[in-house]
Amino acid sequence: MTNRYTIDFEDISLSDIGLVGGKNASLGELLHALKPAGVNVLDGFATTADAFRRFVRENDLEKTIRNHLSDLDINDTAELQRRGAKVRSAILHAPIPVDLEEDFRLAYRRLCSRLGREPRLAVRSSATAEDLPEASFAGAAETFLNVLGCNDLLKAIHNCFASLYTDRAISYRAQLDFDQTKIALSVGVQPMVRSDLASSGVIFTLDTESGFRDVVEVTGSYGLGEFIVQGVVTPDEWMVFKPTLREGRRPIISRRCGTKEVRLVRGDGTKTTRSEPVPANERSRFSLTDDEVLTLSRWACLIEDHYTELAGHPQPMDIEWAKDGLTNELFIVQARPETVHSRKAQQPFYESYKLKNKPPRPVVTGQAVGDRIGVGKVRVVRESSELSFVEPGDVLVATSTNPDWEPVMKRVAAVVTDSGGRTAHAAIVSRELGLPCIVGCGNATTILAEGSDVTVSAAEGAIGRVYEGKLDFEVHRVDFSAVPPTQTEVMFNLADPEKAFEVSAIPNDGVGLARIEFIITNHIGVHPMALAKFPNLSDPRARTKIAAMIGEEAPGEFFVRKLSEGVGRIAAAFYPKPVIVRTSDFKTNEYAKLLGGAEFEPEEENPMIGWRGASRYYDERYKAGFALECAALKRVRDDMGLTNLKVMIPFCRTAKEARKVVDEMAANGLKQGENGLEIYAMCEIPANVVRAHDFLEIVDGYSIGSNDLTQLVLGIDRDSATISGLFDEDDPAVKDMIAGAIAAAHVAGKPIGICGQAPSDKPEFAAWLVSLGIDSISLNPDSVFRARKYIAEAEASLAPPKSLLKGVGKW
Repeated sequence: MTNRYTIDFEDISLSDIGLVGGKNASLGELLHALKPAGVNVLDGFATTADAFRRFVRENDLEKTIRNHLSDLDINDTAELQRRGAKVRSAILHAPIPVDLEEDFRLAYRRLCSRLGREPRLAVRSSATAEDLPEASFAGAAETFLNVLGCNDLLKAIHNCFASLYTDRAISYRAQLDFDQTKIALSVGVQPMVRSDLASSGVIFTLDTESGFRDVVEVTGSYGLGEFIVQGVVTPDEWMVFKPTLREGRRPIISRRCGTKEVRLVRGDGTKTTRSEPVPANERSRFSLTDDEVLTLSRWACLIEDHYTELAGHPQPMDIEWAKDGLTNELFIVQARPETVHSRKAQQPFYESYKLKNKPPRPVVTGQAVGDRIGVGKVRVVRESSELSFVEPGDVLVATSTNPDWEPVMKRVAAVVTDSGGRTAHAAIVSRELGLPCIVGCGNATTILAEGSDVTVSAAEGAIGRVYEGKLDFEVHRVDFSAVPPTQTEVMFNLADPEKAFEVSAIPNDGVGLARIEFIITNHIGVHPMALAKFPNLSDPRARTKIAAMIGEEAPGEFFVRKLSEGVGRIAAAFYPKPVIVRTSDFKTNEYAKLLGGAEFEPEEENPMIGWRGASRYYDERYKAGFALECAALKRVRDDMGLTNLKVMIPFCRTAKEARKVVDEMAANGLKQGENGLEIYAMCEIPANVVRAHDFLEIVDGYSIGSNDLTQLVLGIDRDSATISGLFDEDDPAVKDMIAGAIAAAHVAGKPIGICGQAPSDKPEFAAWLVSLGIDSISLNPDSVFRARKYIAEAEASLAPPKSLLKGVGKW
């Protein structure tokens, strides 16, 4: 039902932004357009912008507002706070006209009648200029929770009216040159979801760091949702891959359990909400089940699809959800277009920040936001009154930030917080402002000394680091339009899943070598056999540490989940392009350094050419560990639906051994050819070249590992510094071997690539490979632009065309 001053959500659509503001227009759109499709949205009503204007007009408030704000310098923090307080006080002392109040009461009674009860309420502000492309700072006005009864509802609406003039809202409108008296406010009224008894959070339908569009990012924590947005807690995080989610798969490609130290819950008596600590056993658990994460992600995709259809162009979304602890139902409580990445055109360039020298040990670490580096003096701010001491170029250090701080954040070099996750206020605003930011550090406000010089680096992957002193750094920027196309496939060598989304934006043909050793070392940290045999370990110290790491999770599942999510993130970033994942290729001394590894590894005089690669996989001493690797890769392909994943066997000495490994993989569910599975082998031992015909009858392709091939052709241990000067991939004997491998693959009709360093460093080496008709060259991302230029020049110089050269070679 609609009258001039209130309107029920079922009668609201997105076209009503001018009437009820962006937030309420979106809630109405969700209710009538997407609830029938299964998206759970709450009933409610909104007061209209006309109601607010009537309130202002009847109390002659426009003159008061203009007098206080017309000549305000928003960079004067103290004056902004003083004048904002005067405007809010004037609004709160002005009475709501009787006819408005009666309309509000009537709408409340209608809502209670539809629900069949008098509910606790969530009362949210919705300004007529928020959630728009040119005015994106939603959340500038207030939300009130746990409101019970009509009289308290009227007070909450009155407080919402006043919150249109919070300090942050005044500052934001001034920066956009909006007339402070021409903005109106609508108030949304809904039953409050009892998430204080369960959990709540935020969803983005893209990766908030890289802008990668094919994922849903879900964050969650216990209790009411304000603490996540404010950054008071470090929440749980999940990443879900959209394309295969739409196919009915279960593609959770990453997750992180947050610390979730406190939660906001419903208060008693007149106190609307209160904070309480979360018990330790709950903190160590995720706040949602996998099924709930997937349900929310599917809803997010439906919402994004609907808004994309309305907009006529891709429209990533920023969504809030809540779980009712009484009914265990999930609800969408807010949805609006995402504004940071959506306002940016697809960047036609790649920009990377890098410290010039090896940095010292960091003094503080946390979650990185922003992919940049900032340098400045530490300014610790513990309360709003200290914001006036923050100078341009300072590094703002705080427990958390809130929207009132936004004017000051515009002038700092970086932001560091003790708490919060990637959807906290500090992270969102830093991203929008292009600032390096590190959240969830835990102790930054006590460790970092006031006035000291620091370097804040968010450019080293998922972990952000704060270093003492002003460190030199450089910025590399390469225009994609300057990258020439090539017939030879140019792929990446990649190890860090956290870099995958960012790197995938660079022109590429997929991943030629994804090394899982990085994932095992940095994300798992435990020897696979120690998990396969747990708890039957001889080392009590290792047993205790592993038990603490895995918690309630089964040991094998801990390994499979962690490895599958790391590999899955890389495969998702490049989907549907091929991603070739090499099974583990640690040496025995490296395996032994993993937690619990010492009792499973022999001591070898020369691990470089010892028990490594294929020889481990069918050996009883490692067979169970390899089974865990296979289970993880199978999960990526089957459960996540990432069938672009191919598997590569390293250091395979004989064709007989290759057959054993292929059979072992099949026994563990990775059957060659099933669901399109291709199995490659590294070509890095002279036997792989001399008997290439035998190997290529078994495997689906080759990738030349030029580092190992060089050391074995020349008889050089590349770990030995004594004779390292003799290591040379350009040696004629090495090049003869490489040429022979390429020719043999062409004869067999199998693809062959190379994943060594030589093509990155030596233009003539890349040109030579092209002349032999190699199918792909896999490089480290930082050398791709340079190498593509060499490759294109080499292809242009070839006559006849490169495609006619296949099969030509010394062997």
